[in-house]
Amino acid sequence: MSGPLVVVGDALLDRDVTGTVGRVAPDAPVPVLDERSAADRPGGAGLAALLAAAQQTEVALVTGLADDAGGARLAELLAEAGVAVYPIRLPGATAEKIRLRAGGQTLLRLDRGGDPQPPGEPPEAVREVLSRARAILASDYGRGLLRQPALRAALAEASAPVVWDPHPRGPAAVPGARLATPNLAELRQLTGDAGAGPPLSTATRAGHELRRRWRVGAVAATLGADGAVLCHAGSAPLVVPPPSTLDHVEDTCGAGDRFAATAALALGDGASAAEAVQAAVAAASAYVGAGGAAGLHRAPEQQATLAATRTAEELAAKVRADGGTVVATGGCFDILHAGHLATLQAARRLGDCLIVCLNSDRSVRGLKGPERPVNPEEDRARLLAALDCVDAVVVFDEPTPHRVLSRLRPEVWAKGGDYAGDGAPELPEADLVRRWGGQVVTVPYLAGRSTTGTISAARTRGLHLVKGAV
Repeated sequence: MSGPLVVVGDALLDRDVTGTVGRVAPDAPVPVLDERSAADRPGGAGLAALLAAAQQTEVALVTGLADDAGGARLAELLAEAGVAVYPIRLPGATAEKIRLRAGGQTLLRLDRGGDPQPPGEPPEAVREVLSRARAILASDYGRGLLRQPALRAALAEASAPVVWDPHPRGPAAVPGARLATPNLAELRQLTGDAGAGPPLSTATRAGHELRRRWRVGAVAATLGADGAVLCHAGSAPLVVPPPSTLDHVEDTCGAGDRFAATAALALGDGASAAEAVQAAVAAASAYVGAGGAAGLHRAPEQQATLAATRTAEELAAKVRADGGTVVATGGCFDILHAGHLATLQAARRLGDCLIVCLNSDRSVRGLKGPERPVNPEEDRARLLAALDCVDAVVVFDEPTPHRVLSRLRPEVWAKGGDYAGDGAPELPEADLVRRWGGQVVTVPYLAGRSTTGTISAARTRGLHLVKGAV
């Protein structure tokens, strides 16, 4: 479906002040932050729009903007991110949230902007952009925009699917919204659910209650590191865990926005609620793994591999601290077969953890040609990570894993396949690994198993089937 994702809600101006703490104030028992950098970004519904625009899709933001320096800065940041802004006049001052951070942690948050003010009437341009939306995300931050009667009427009449990301101080979703996305704490507050029980049972009970009260199609309760629970009519709840466990969480700010924006985009493309929630959980997990809001200023290529690399580095450091041996291996692992498994199992037995350095799709194309890989890097990494003998997977984009190996510095670099046996060529990474005293070894593999052979056999078999049918 064409048309923009239209985000409707309260935009804020966020500022991260980052520095170092090396002393305590002499006049109070508080840490002293020595500022090193400061970065502004859109917050609230503005962050939801920013995250959606980062997915290379057309995004429009309907929001209240005050006539002050903060409002001007907010409009400037959104324009730089490629977000089309449809402003509604907002009395008073722009709401600002300032976070003081050090060592990857928030020390203090300072809020400015005074009490929420009722917005003015939406101009005709707002109704027009809603009428041609691909999907609509109502991003409520409790400052009153989504209580505006004319705006609510326009949302209720929209033909595009509406996702409602609520706030406990905000209004109910417009009836007929396709999906509501509260977190568990918000869900409890919205329904008044004070019942005991584990998060899953609470989310299910309160999710169905909110769905009935608000007359929405479904409720997806987000559970942080545990994923989400989808409650919809006539079926058991769908529990969607995250694709992987995050050992290090730097900043979760914006994870809910990423979840809701991804779900809205999926619904706008015709996905079911279940498919949309699965995509949203994966996207929110990847966002948190890449540093969350604190990682927004990193280059996209840094964000793509940062989470996996950091997890692998932390694993390697922990194993070494415990006196263990870090083993690494690498390859394309395009169509996972018994030969791969034999090599990985043998490598794992050489130490206390096994980290797989996996060629990205671009890297595989450079090595194997334009028709490879058969399976995308996300699928290949997921299959490898599911094996008991694999402890971590790192995707690299270069022709060789030299850069990743320089960070991991494994004690053992193990390879099988063409590098095993008499007369085999020297491993390209051998000199690098030996620089830090690492050992380079080959491990047994099963003869006759290869991805190239598997692809060739499949093509031959398919050709025979076609000829037989003719």
